Amino acid sequence: MALMKAVGQWMSGPAITCGTGMSASVVALLEGVLDVIRIKKLAMLTVVTDTLNYCHQHKGLRTNAYVIIPTHIHGVFFFREFNPPVLKDALTDFRKFTGRQLSDYCERHMPGCFSKVLHEAAPGDRARRFWQPSQHPEQIESESFWMTKVNYLHENPCRKGLVTRQEHWRFSSAMHWSSDAPVANDVILSALDW
Repeated sequence: MALMKAVGQWMSGPAITCGTGMSASVVALLEGVLDVIRIKKLAMLTVVTDTLNYCHQHKGLRTNAYVIIPTHIHGVFFFREFNPPVLKDALTDFRKFTGRQLSDYCERHMPGCFSKVLHEAAPGDRARRFWQPSQHPEQIESESFWMTKVNYLHENPCRKGLVTRQEHWRFSSAMHWSSDAPVANDVILSALDW
């Protein structure tokens, strides 16, 4: 949300909100910004995918399904062994590292209002905040609940109007899991055994 506020300021002045969702001016600006800064977007998304891969290789974090869109990320994550506290620690490390990297990137490559909002959103114990403080973890205990969550997250780019088919969004595991043959992916994916 902090970056949404920055985008609104960058556009020139306060944005008018439409209900409880993103403001229409922010949506329009994001569409234009994403077209103009395609390379910057790719660099920012790569920070997230590279960090997920690092956490897979060095911290035991496994990614079963994910989607990264311009405003947020969804994922089904687990630890290589059943250990909820270690899973929580790995996800916290992921958020801290990517938050620092993405904040640094914004300060170096984005208009000054992005940096300003990141600083304004920070609590007293840190200089900046990139990620929202809340997370919405849900324990997956059945294959049907897992399938519901995976379908929901893979449909995100379609619901946001970014693509018409979930398999067309690059920063997602949708193509991998919908294909009969292995498909290259930006993130190392791990299957769940039910």
